[in-house]
Amino acid sequence: MNKTVAALTALAIGALATTVALAEPGERGGRMLERLKAADANADGLISRSEAAALPRLAARFDDIDANRDGQVSFEELRAARGAHGHGGHFKRMDTNGDGKVSRAEALAAAEAAFARADANGDGFITQEEVASARKSHRGHGKQ
Repeated sequence: MNKTVAALTALAIGALATTVALAEPGERGGRMLERLKAADANADGLISRSEAAALPRLAARFDDIDANRDGQVSFEELRAARGAHGHGGHFKRMDTNGDGKVSRAEALAAAEAAFARADANGDGFITQEEVASARKSHRGHGKQ
């Protein structure tokens, strides 16, 4: 595999890895889990609609996440919702022909698109600053 293909593939895989599950270990997952625990004011392991108000993005999607329609969101429901919109969503976007598989061509096209988004000045190279800026921008869309 040549260096360009390897770099583009790594960039696409890195983009997939940025969507961690809510309770996944690690700095970002840990912070999110702490925010969820803090929002659970009565410490019953569930987030009520009123508790969800402390997390605007959760509040906005509350009805979609509350799979069993009991007026409470469990951590399992949160994980399931995150999975549906996280890794699975990236896979579906990469699977442009909808066959349930991502071909090398589809993965490379996704990597090239990610590279183009990161290459802010369009010079055909990405710097550490451009990568940091792209990550910050991506995180800004995913913050609660």
